[in-house]
Amino acid sequence: MSKSEKKHAASIVWFEIPADNPERAKAFYGNLFGWKINPFPGGGDYWHIDTGGADDTPDGALKRRQRPQEPIINYVSVDSVDKYADKTAKLGGKICMAKTAVPQMGYFAICQDTEGNAFGIWESDENAK
Repeated sequence: MSKSEKKHAASIVWFEIPADNPERAKAFYGNLFGWKINPFPGGGDYWHIDTGGADDTPDGALKRRQRPQEPIINYVSVDSVDKYADKTAKLGGKICMAKTAVPQMGYFAICQDTEGNAFGIWESDENAK
């Protein structure tokens, strides 16, 4: 697989773990797996999880739970959020959160598969606004 093909392989590149008590979850995952969990600059209830793996190992985030039964979300790298959102809908899935920019990083959307499982799609783009 060439570098360009590997870059756009549909791999999990990020995950988010919701928590009722982020401090408790930080202690649990930190002690269980040795993950380093620190607040993102700017604070709030969103913490970076450094899994400590190789560069191609996905890192993630710990966040305050927004609603009951909020699931862990895995984000899959795609070459176009628009294209994969359309493809998700055509295959019987749903778009739960439309394409959203993360300034200077990329775009994401939250989707649901045919079984009701949530997942995210992520498109890297340093020009995102």
